[in-house]
Amino acid sequence: MSGNSRSPKASESVARGPGMRGGPKFAKPKNARGTFFRLLRYFRPYMLTLIVVTVCIIAAAEANVFGTAQLKPIIDEHLAPMAETVKNGEALDPARWSGFVAAIVKMGIVYALGAVCIYIHSRLMLKVSTGILYDIRTEMFAKMQKLPIKYFDSHTHGEIMSRYTNDTDSMREMLGQSVPNLINSFFRVSSVFVMMLLLSPALTVITIVMLVLMIFVVKTLGKRSGAFYKKRQAALGVANGYIEEMTEGQKVVKVFCREERTNARFAELNDNLRKAEAGANTWASILMPIMGNLSYIQYAITAVVGALMVVAAIKGNAPALIALSVGELITFLQYTRNFAQPITMMSQQFNSILAALAGAERIFALIDEEPEEDEGSIRLVNARLGADGELIECAERTDCWAWKTPEGELTRVRGHVIFNDVTFSYDGEKIVLDDISLYAKPGQKIAFVGSTGAGKTTITNLINRFYDISEGEITYDGFNIRDIAKDDLRRSLAMVLQDTHLFTGTVRENIRFGRKDATDEEIEKAAKLANAHSFIMHLPERYDTMIVDDGENLSQGQRQLIAIARAAIADPPVLILDEATSSIDTRTEAHIERGMDELMRGRTVFVIAHRLSTVRNSNAIMVLEHGKIIERGDHKELIAQKGRYYKLYTGAFELS
Repeated sequence: MSGNSRSPKASESVARGPGMRGGPKFAKPKNARGTFFRLLRYFRPYMLTLIVVTVCIIAAAEANVFGTAQLKPIIDEHLAPMAETVKNGEALDPARWSGFVAAIVKMGIVYALGAVCIYIHSRLMLKVSTGILYDIRTEMFAKMQKLPIKYFDSHTHGEIMSRYTNDTDSMREMLGQSVPNLINSFFRVSSVFVMMLLLSPALTVITIVMLVLMIFVVKTLGKRSGAFYKKRQAALGVANGYIEEMTEGQKVVKVFCREERTNARFAELNDNLRKAEAGANTWASILMPIMGNLSYIQYAITAVVGALMVVAAIKGNAPALIALSVGELITFLQYTRNFAQPITMMSQQFNSILAALAGAERIFALIDEEPEEDEGSIRLVNARLGADGELIECAERTDCWAWKTPEGELTRVRGHVIFNDVTFSYDGEKIVLDDISLYAKPGQKIAFVGSTGAGKTTITNLINRFYDISEGEITYDGFNIRDIAKDDLRRSLAMVLQDTHLFTGTVRENIRFGRKDATDEEIEKAAKLANAHSFIMHLPERYDTMIVDDGENLSQGQRQLIAIARAAIADPPVLILDEATSSIDTRTEAHIERGMDELMRGRTVFVIAHRLSTVRNSNAIMVLEHGKIIERGDHKELIAQKGRYYKLYTGAFELS
């Protein structure tokens, strides 16, 4: 197909004002745990790597704990005796010096091994996280190709892009940093807690009390922070959508002097985002200082109580349960610091995980969207005529197309389209097409004229099955279009729309978009047919000239001519022209009409046009108003009736 689909609700969107199509539909997570475990399913292809990562994370955590444990023998078995020796005025034994150095080296080796493990798991986790995001983006994009047009009519481009950027970035941070740090912190806390119990059960009680208080603080602040993170993600999606829409429509804004209004609207959206970000960042920012201060209080209390226990042990009047050496106290205090640090880190990662889960929910919401229904089983195939006139399926491309039923029967594609009592509504309430019946015989040119919103474009969208009808039936060569596979149905059609869309690439590549196996000679032939060859040859690189930013380096008319050439290269049996020459001047239009006549020869053609001069030679002209066909006939018949078409053609009535 050529061109892009014009939104049937474009007028409704404009009526509500730019950027007012509604924000993204966000809801609070119904099952945060379920979302997290669904995300973990993407880890399956990386299980071996994850095992290595987990081992390295645990080894790094245990190296930190074991390294700290070396403080006790260093102080009690080396420093304390050495200090006592010096105090008594005795000379230090060289063997004691070597023992002290060996203990320091041992501690250094343990910490070095921990650092190596951190490096390994960081590199491997980076590979895993980028791989998972690659898989998720691939799945998102593949699903997006299967979504119906109505999904894109109800979601702004900025909102959809936000899922590819902001939400995946939050997930990247969670997968690459938060989850590994959370695992590391968990094992550090667990191991440190065991070591603290072994050193001093009495001082551990103080740590447990403070831990309960920290958990309460994390839970309370995390709940408030999570709510603001969800609001921030929602506000960010709306703001991005508005920015993109205003960027694309900047010329319209300036033409109608709407700068103040758009600034006011953006200020409102920006303020909503500011408030949500301020709320999220406020609670996230105060969490770390509160946790830090609580850890300082715990450290101070532990140091005071521990010092009293050491003094009691030195005096010899302390029970064995609370007796503590200097080395044990210093080691315990270091564990206290190591115990608070991972808890603080866990609280920080908790906020990151909340933001990532909010983003993951939005991503999964897109992935879980219902795809286009395609119950069709009739396929489009290339065919040729046998010696006795029967159709024979061919693997190579021919000038003959055929419909192939599941039973293997072939029916030649002729472009015979019939609407039988078709009624359609976009929202199930307002009727857009009301009991429409019409037919287009093979090779006929059928034109639709009428006011904006009369239902002209909707008819062509129904032929493509961008939307499915509410009542009635549409047949194509005798087959209900619901029975034809959608991709094959659309391959049999080509569309040239008023709103053209060109892709970043060369002119040649944009024309070839209509048929990927087209040769360079066929591309030039199609361009000549559309009267585009002449201007293309005057471009800097001719057919290899790069098109950027949706064809910003071309005029609107030139873009339209390329779109027509793209339809010509597809060489379909049915052609749909929706205001295809509206962006071309009258002189150029007269030149390309001859080429268009050649393009339309032998095809069924549906034409929508405001310039009635372009539909005079149509086999049948349908005049639509309010979703009904109020007049039909060829040009002479409608002129003779002296009805709405006559008034339009003579200028007594103008299209709105």
